[in-house]
Amino acid sequence: MPIDPADLTAADYLDSAREMTAVGRPYLAHLLAEEAARLTVDPATAAGIRASFTDPATTREETD
Repeated sequence: MPIDPADLTAADYLDSAREMTAVGRPYLAHLLAEEAARLTVDPATAAGIRASFTDPATTREETD
């Protein structure tokens, strides 16, 4: 049964972000968390979500 993205909640996106973190997909986790934050009404909660799932492109260190 297909899922309509319009029916997904911030909690659904946040759960998926946690799953992606657990399997080593930090960029996808970041994108899912951004969507969860966007759907969150409380600005403080949204900021907390964004702080928990930082953009891996800005936190990644280059190695030789």
